[in-house]
Amino acid sequence: MAAASSSDSDSGRAESSEASSKWLDAHYDPMANIHTFSACLQLADLHGDGEYKLVVGDLGPGGQQPRLKVLKGPTVLSESPLPALPAAAATFLMEQHEPRTPALALASGPCVYVYKNLRPYFKFSLPQLPPNPLEQDLWNQAKEMSLPSVPVFLEVSGQFDVEFRLAAACRNGNIYMLRRDSKRPKYCIELSAQPVGLVRVHKVLVVGSNQDSLHGFTHKGKRLWTVQMPAAILTMNLLEQRSRGLQAVMAGLANGEVRIYRDKALLSIVRTPDAVTSLCFGRYGREDHTLIMTTRGGGLIIKILKRTAVFVEGGGEAGPPPAQAMKLNMPRKTRLYVDQTLREREAGTAMHRTFQADLYLLRLRAARAYAQALESSLSPVSATAREPLKLHAVVQGLGPTFKLTLHLQNTSTARPILGLLVCFLYNEGLYALPRAFFKVPLLVPGLNYPLETFVESLSDKGISDIIKVLVLREGQSTPLLSAHINMPVSEGLAAA
Repeated sequence: MAAASSSDSDSGRAESSEASSKWLDAHYDPMANIHTFSACLQLADLHGDGEYKLVVGDLGPGGQQPRLKVLKGPTVLSESPLPALPAAAATFLMEQHEPRTPALALASGPCVYVYKNLRPYFKFSLPQLPPNPLEQDLWNQAKEMSLPSVPVFLEVSGQFDVEFRLAAACRNGNIYMLRRDSKRPKYCIELSAQPVGLVRVHKVLVVGSNQDSLHGFTHKGKRLWTVQMPAAILTMNLLEQRSRGLQAVMAGLANGEVRIYRDKALLSIVRTPDAVTSLCFGRYGREDHTLIMTTRGGGLIIKILKRTAVFVEGGGEAGPPPAQAMKLNMPRKTRLYVDQTLREREAGTAMHRTFQADLYLLRLRAARAYAQALESSLSPVSATAREPLKLHAVVQGLGPTFKLTLHLQNTSTARPILGLLVCFLYNEGLYALPRAFFKVPLLVPGLNYPLETFVESLSDKGISDIIKVLVLREGQSTPLLSAHINMPVSEGLAAA
């Protein structure tokens, strides 16, 4: 694997010098015919000889002919058909005696297949046969944990018998946190978009969303940071370099980049000839730090991290300016500053009480003004769910004739609104309108309806007034919406 193939030079040219200094191109085969995702990639010492193999749950071209493949280096060591599409693969130890060769569990269709020495060993079907009492007790404990929606990503930390935490990203766009003794989720993270990946880095949950962004959360649901990606996220996985105590998240993007982040700091960018659809990092063969990628076209890319490579924050692209981390040259404390500090120490309680009284008074006045606005419908947005409307007015012109445009919008999701009226209240000695009262056409949800009229200024004294706009429902005296338009002074009459 140390020697790079001849086709590696083409992909190497596309990489930045920074990424090339950290990674060795071990293998690139654009015609490897591997179609899978990150959950179906596993690295394991299947024979106990110290040489790790790559286990691939291959979907097959077009989702046809799924197969289980085992790769040694760049070559396929074994290949066996699967009865249904694979969903996930994992390795575990079934026995404690030497040599400790792991078994392979592969979820395919409604079954979980267990392979030992690359041969079928167990098959668990759903619904399965009655388990033994110990298994039944464990399954009953697991059944007590219920989720409001179907989980699509799971991230587990801890031990089942001691204490564990389970993070489940569900199809309703939320992430639920469960603990060992909780029957229901203890915490909930509400996302603004659907999750496309979930990786735990130390004590931080890194979530990728379909809004091309990475988010970092604590296990209690507190958002720590957000990083915007330049393209859509196709896959995510964990990069762990135990020799340096490094854990980072890898994100494969639709623009052919693999970005490596530690928290929100960009460590490295690996550019590939095609968009990467699955990622796996770990020991492969006898190399401790190997990055394995499969592409959208079925290609296989293998890169080896150099032993001298060191990830530095900001190595992938320019971060914040250096001046942001510089300390400010603070001036010396003046006599006035010292006197104010002493006064705050002596009268701190009285100052705090005065501040709280003023704050409560401000909140009371704001609440009264808000209640008065709701009672008189003095709001550009309706407060009732039955008539979801939004009103916006624009005045154009210098005078004496102004163009008044009312932008009326139905903010409901599916219900149109019919039978609305618009009425103008104004000083007839200052303004004249051709139509002070007219009907509104049918409002389709989501569309913006511009309603235009003209206002003529009658005064030559350079004064202006307020024109009230009321949106009414036929048969009701209380307006649904109202707006006060501060008319500008007519400059046309002054110029004449």
